[in-house]
Amino acid sequence: MSISRRIGVITGSRAEYGLLFWLLSDIRADADFDLQLVVTGMHLAPEFGNTVREIEKDGFEIARRVDMLLSGDTPMAIAKSVGLGVIGMSDALELLKPDIVVMLGDRFEILAAAQACLFLGIPIAHIAGGDTTEGAIDESMRHAITKMAHVHFVTNELAARRVRQLGEAPERIFNVGSPGLDHLRRRQLLDREALEGVLEAQLGERNLLITFHPVTLHDDQGAAEFRALLAALDDLDPSIRLWFTRPNADAGGRAMALALDAWAAANGYRAKVFTSLGQLPYLSLMAQATAVVGNSSSGLYEAPSLGIATVDIGDRQKGRLAASSVLHCAGEPEEIRQTIDRAITLDCRDTLNPYGDGHSSGRILDALRSLPGRAKLLRKSFNMTGPAVE
Repeated sequence: MSISRRIGVITGSRAEYGLLFWLLSDIRADADFDLQLVVTGMHLAPEFGNTVREIEKDGFEIARRVDMLLSGDTPMAIAKSVGLGVIGMSDALELLKPDIVVMLGDRFEILAAAQACLFLGIPIAHIAGGDTTEGAIDESMRHAITKMAHVHFVTNELAARRVRQLGEAPERIFNVGSPGLDHLRRRQLLDREALEGVLEAQLGERNLLITFHPVTLHDDQGAAEFRALLAALDDLDPSIRLWFTRPNADAGGRAMALALDAWAAANGYRAKVFTSLGQLPYLSLMAQATAVVGNSSSGLYEAPSLGIATVDIGDRQKGRLAASSVLHCAGEPEEIRQTIDRAITLDCRDTLNPYGDGHSSGRILDALRSLPGRAKLLRKSFNMTGPAVE
């Protein structure tokens, strides 16, 4: 009788959990695997909605909880949170002893988990390496995790090329697409009436879904760009409904959230703010929206598959592969307003999404099933992509 391979999966934020949902479901249902889910970061923080409750509501057993998030809004608080995360993850993973750990993306919670795995000798399978986001320190964290990882599940061929350029072996790089698109193929979105029941408010004739996160390589963490966004929204037709999700836990995010709450309170019925909607209501709202606005990766990953235009503001997603439905603009009030006007009238029904077809989870499971054992996985060599220089 074969022994199930223990698959550790780390999640630290609402967005990342949404991307991982179907992969988690498929690992749990597969007799070849034993899922070990480790929850950390924003999931465990009341100010970010205690989204661990959504994970429990979905029926997942949580193997370990790792508290690491300090209640601070500074780079120092984030740096200290990473330190706490390395300690907590080391304790959790030493107890669980996974055969491999799957982690997605580029946030500081994931960097902490990768460091713990590195020193404990646990192979890492990294999802979404090879992307570029030049306006955030996530860029450096993502590439660092790539170098610590042993298997790479990239979302597009350009990302695969970058991972090869970082010296990773081609046979360990799998172009699987974005796992978040599996939702759009496998899950029925809420219709307008059901969505309004969840939102406890009526949609307008035109609706904008807005998420703006800190820009961590800017001296002001993107505060000026955020003020420019709010100024642009002030000039829009007041009949347009504005649906916000709050910023994440990066440095500057809490100050941004306070400013958002104050602005929304002054704008009455047309603006509504959510700490966390959950993946199904969020995607359902995106499908009903006239456009997606802000600097969240969801505007580049999921919105194109729904035929929804995206206004991508500033530098946070700079360099990331984007569909034709994504309109980039500088963080200036007039340019943002003009770009929103273009997005509202843009026909995106025939948009091709460069991030895949919604079959990511199955490809990842097939790859996990085919991997060699721990000892072989841990051995890495630098793969040269060009002629050696003498």
